[in-house]
Amino acid sequence: MSLMNKRAFLAAALACTARISACSKGGEGTAAGGEGDIKVGILHSLSGTMAISEVTVKNSTQLAIDEINAAGGVLGKKIAPVIEDGASDPAIFAQKASKLIESDKVATVFGGWTSSSRKAMLPVFEKTGNLLWYPVQFEGNECSPNIMYSGAQPNQQILPAYDWGKQQGFKKFFLVGSDYVFPRTANLILKTHIAKDGLTLSGEEYQPMGGTEFSGVIGKIKAAKPDVIYSTLNGDSNVAFFKQMAAAGLTSKVLPVMSFSIGEQEAMSMGPTLVQDGYAGWNYFQSLDNPENKKFIEAYKAKFGADAVITDPMVHGYVDVDIWKAAVEKAGSTDPAKVRAAAVTLDAIPTPLGAVKFIANNSLVQTGYIGQSMPDGQFKIIWNSPTAIDPDPYDPVTFPGKTCKI
Repeated sequence: MSLMNKRAFLAAALACTARISACSKGGEGTAAGGEGDIKVGILHSLSGTMAISEVTVKNSTQLAIDEINAAGGVLGKKIAPVIEDGASDPAIFAQKASKLIESDKVATVFGGWTSSSRKAMLPVFEKTGNLLWYPVQFEGNECSPNIMYSGAQPNQQILPAYDWGKQQGFKKFFLVGSDYVFPRTANLILKTHIAKDGLTLSGEEYQPMGGTEFSGVIGKIKAAKPDVIYSTLNGDSNVAFFKQMAAAGLTSKVLPVMSFSIGEQEAMSMGPTLVQDGYAGWNYFQSLDNPENKKFIEAYKAKFGADAVITDPMVHGYVDVDIWKAAVEKAGSTDPAKVRAAAVTLDAIPTPLGAVKFIANNSLVQTGYIGQSMPDGQFKIIWNSPTAIDPDPYDPVTFPGKTCKI
């Protein structure tokens, strides 16, 4: 989902080249380990427009594997990651998923970011019976026995942020998004709830992925005079949008923006002052205060640099590996079907996210948070759900009668 500006992309690419020998080039996968190791796939965009976001998720996934190997591995064996580049292209994600499963014979795959990449990979995993661990928030409206959805369902991110907005007294909502499946479906859910609550949809506008011309959109925003903007824009479009909003006198102090794709990494890359005082809805912020999060942050910075920042998808990628390990050990097997059955019956475990667990619909029970962007690029947590939220792939207001059947 989140892209970045070119300077940040180059910096990440250089860091990747300098520090991470496992970065694949030209579509060639890399693996570590020896005879008898358990192979797992890591499939993220290491090139193209999504690399700036996905390289860091690959890093956190690798960190979890390194820690498990240092502690003795899984079932007495080391984990050998086979790393592939989805190259920011859904078709390549599908090709590489097939290669990892059918040629490399991996036990499972960790990866994906955009909903387009996930949907392209889904038929591969359903055909082969393998298991994908998907770490990014998404639009829901999907439920597969072959995907473990650790990223937020809409009722764990989009709707808590909407309810928070109502609590602030916002009555007129303007929706801005990138033009693909996640923003379209997320905004469909928001529109359904806005109508149900008798509130006002002031406008709804979309830009192509990477689109940077927002003068027309901003003109419509000015004319509509909303109380708040809910943004599902992604990547470089965010830079252009916030710069042009500021130039029009519409900073976040003047017109609040609630974002669903801007985290610590994006804020730092864009320049924290550009999004200062804006809001974001996630299930993790680096500022979370718990022992597991402090330990994770220290370990990540020690491996990837003191200036590194941590985002929600990075932590979900890390946690996915730990839960896979626990499920393998409970099942006594790496067979994907047995691992899936074990994963959804594990007790909640402490993680940087807090205590989390998967349930029968292959989704993660987790807490929702609202953060406000600070001058240093971090987010001050200003709201959290009273308890962890059970995931529901199908919003009952928007998709009545639809349920997850696995």
